[in-house]
Amino acid sequence: MLMREYNESDLRQMIAIWNEVVLEGNAFPQEELLDSETGKKFFSSQSYCGVADDQSGNIVGLYILHPNNVGRCGHICNASYAVSSDCRGKHIGEMLVRDCLEKAKGIGFGILQFNAVVETNIHARHLYERIGFRQLGVIPKGFRMKDGHFENICPYYIEL
Repeated sequence: MLMREYNESDLRQMIAIWNEVVLEGNAFPQEELLDSETGKKFFSSQSYCGVADDQSGNIVGLYILHPNNVGRCGHICNASYAVSSDCRGKHIGEMLVRDCLEKAKGIGFGILQFNAVVETNIHARHLYERIGFRQLGVIPKGFRMKDGHFENICPYYIEL
């Protein structure tokens, strides 16, 4: 698996993976789907976008990296990760997170913070904790699931 920066030829596959996670409605806060125009604008607006390339022309995962805030808090970044449902369980998420940590540090960020990890997203939470992220607490009923009920969210951070 090759971790690399995205390019425009990856956008169609990236948009499909992103939209798959949005439609699942249990991890990303976004509700609007990306199309070719909004996807190009969205991904190009990030500080960095990485992709997991299976080296046979398939993008199987991606991440976005951007500042979490501005000014005196501008050294804190935020990221989101998406893996194609066909490829989950193959440790691609871990490869994406580890690559993201390196890129964030290289860009000059000092902390990576996740604002809204859904408490029931056990696989992501275990991965983050295994890598060294620390949970900051719990925000009760902070995430509205696709079916309308609310789940707690757990902010996490790691120093880079």
